[in-house]
Amino acid sequence: MKSGLSGCHSRIGQALWAGLAVVLTACATAPARTAAPPATPAPAALPPLAAVEPREHHEPQRIDPLVAAQQSAERQAREKAARWGLVRLPATAPPPPEQRPVLAAWQSGVALRAVLPPVVQRVPTEDRVVFLTIDDGAEKDPEFARMTAELGIPYSTFLTGYLARPNWGYFRGLLANGHAAVGNHTLNHRDMRRLSPAEQRTEICGQQDELARETGTRPPLFRPPYGEYTDDTLRAAQECGIRAVALWNEEAFPDRMEYRYTDHVLHPGDIILTHFRGRAEWAGTMTDVLRRVLRTVDEQGFALALLDDYL
Repeated sequence: MKSGLSGCHSRIGQALWAGLAVVLTACATAPARTAAPPATPAPAALPPLAAVEPREHHEPQRIDPLVAAQQSAERQAREKAARWGLVRLPATAPPPPEQRPVLAAWQSGVALRAVLPPVVQRVPTEDRVVFLTIDDGAEKDPEFARMTAELGIPYSTFLTGYLARPNWGYFRGLLANGHAAVGNHTLNHRDMRRLSPAEQRTEICGQQDELARETGTRPPLFRPPYGEYTDDTLRAAQECGIRAVALWNEEAFPDRMEYRYTDHVLHPGDIILTHFRGRAEWAGTMTDVLRRVLRTVDEQGFALALLDDYL
């Protein structure tokens, strides 16, 4: 029995191995049931390094120091103007002439008499400049002092002794800011036509002495009260050290400008008159009148210059 079983087992094993061989052979020769994935194309060749264009290198933008300084100054000027109710300030005046303009009788706005100081309503110049002048000294507005100092406004004062005398310190302060000059407007603001030659000399020379004592300056410019004068006035002025007599073409108020010309515009070399006055006599303040002047000068394309530099 044992011998027979052993032989049976041997025959079964041989049959199993033979069947497995047939199956393996069939699998090896059978076609694939699914398609193979498409082949991935090879990447394009990169250009050689020498052919690659370098990227643009952006340098930080450099600003010319002079341009930057000018832009900063313009911005500061606009900010200052805005603090005083102005959109902008007039253009800066050109440098003053190395020599003051020569005055001649044929020039418009100039009156000459032999050996006497010239009388000038308009300074002969081609520069687009006009001149602000302020008379008497009755009003002593601290806001006006602050405004002119902060904005750097050039102007000439023609002071009357009895009006300035209560507070010479105020006018010394105006002169100390470096933009103002002082002129003579007599001791007592009297009409020169009604005074004797000796009285006129006292009015003019007496004010020269007071101005020298209070401000340290004997002014070269004189303005007669009301703009009225005679030859005796001019002789007295000359004896007191006056170089020229300054009148005016326009007068400024807080609410308007008054013109001597029918065209109602400024001209190169015009002299603008206003006064040290306040609300007691005006419907406004000295800062109001200064705003009026600055807007007018700017709108008409002029700059303010210092009269003493030209006359």
